[in-house]
Amino acid sequence: MADNWTFITNHGLVLNYIFHNPSHTAREISNHVGITERTTHKIIDDLERAGYLNRKRIGRNNLY
Repeated sequence: MADNWTFITNHGLVLNYIFHNPSHTAREISNHVGITERTTHKIIDDLERAGYLNRKRIGRNNLY
């Protein structure tokens, strides 16, 4: 049996991280969750389309 599984999906991990750190970058999110930055962007897009978060552009950064 593998010991490196998680109960929460990557979507859940990203959403939880954004809830606690709404001004962090996709790079910071991906480093914390342990997934690629590209995957993080896809998950953020999925969560936004599903209505779980809103993205607000402030200069060059996003606020979720």
